[in-house]
Formats: sequence, structure tokens, C-alpha cells
Amino acid sequence: MTLAQKTLEIAIAQIGVEEIPRYSNAGPEVEIYLKSVGLTKGYSWCMAFVYWCTQSACRQTSFKNPLKKTGGVLDQYNSSPLLVRTTPEVGDIFIMDFGKGLGHTGLVEKIANNIIYTIEGNTNDTGSREGYKVCRRKREIKTIKGFLRF
Repeated sequence: MTLAQKTLEIAIAQIGVEEIPRYSNAGPEVEIYLKSVGLTKGYSWCMAFVYWCTQSACRQTSFKNPLKKTGGVLDQYNSSPLLVRTTPEVGDIFIMDFGKGLGHTGLVEKIANNIIYTIEGNTNDTGSREGYKVCRRKREIKTIKGFLRF
């Protein structure tokens, strides 16, 4: 099993985790994600979620975590040693850039035409980048800045 596949498997197992209380960027699991990148409750956690999933996958395999230990989506994108791609593959980390330093991220679970199906933390059923749970989403590829590949 590849690191991307194991990371995705771990992310899938987290679907349904919610902030407590909602919209607080806190809660038992959320705070574990944040702690994995050195942050405390209250911070946006989509990148921390991806980092935690990857770190957990590394603990279960012989891989070393290739991600930078950061909760910053654009910091990860701009300083990652991973290959940046414009065309997605299953297991990629997608990066969205909303300007003014605001981003969002998650993992690509499947691809169909110009749509990626994802697993994301700190989102909700409407696709907010400041949601309250881990869930599946779908996004148009044209809205993505790039894809980081293991």
C-alpha cells in the first residue's frame, strides 16, 4: 500500500468527526489534529487534519512524513518538497487559494470528469472552508490551485 492510499484510508475513518461545540475549531479529535502541527484549539484545522492523517499513515508503515509540519495551507503549498501538479490523482492533497493568505485543503478520493471527490476537515455539507466537521465534498477542478502528490 502506498503512503497516499494509507493516508486516504485513515482520512475516510475520520469522516463524521465534528467540532465541539460547532464552529469553535475545538473538540477532542480536532485538538489532536491541531496538536500534530503544534497548534492549540481555536485555529483553522484543515491542513492539520491532512498532516495528522499523513503522520498516522507513516506510523503504520515504513514511510517518512514528507509534509512540512504546519497548519498553514499555503505555507504547505509554497514550501512542500512534494511534487505540485495541475491534474489530480487519487490520494493527492488539493490546495485552494482564496487570496489574502486564506486557503483550504483536503484529500482527493476520486475523480470524475472535471470534478474531484474529496475528504476534508474543517468543512461542512455546503463546502465552507470554516465548517465544523470531516466530510466528503465535491469540487470542480478549476477551483483548485494545485495538487501535492506523495
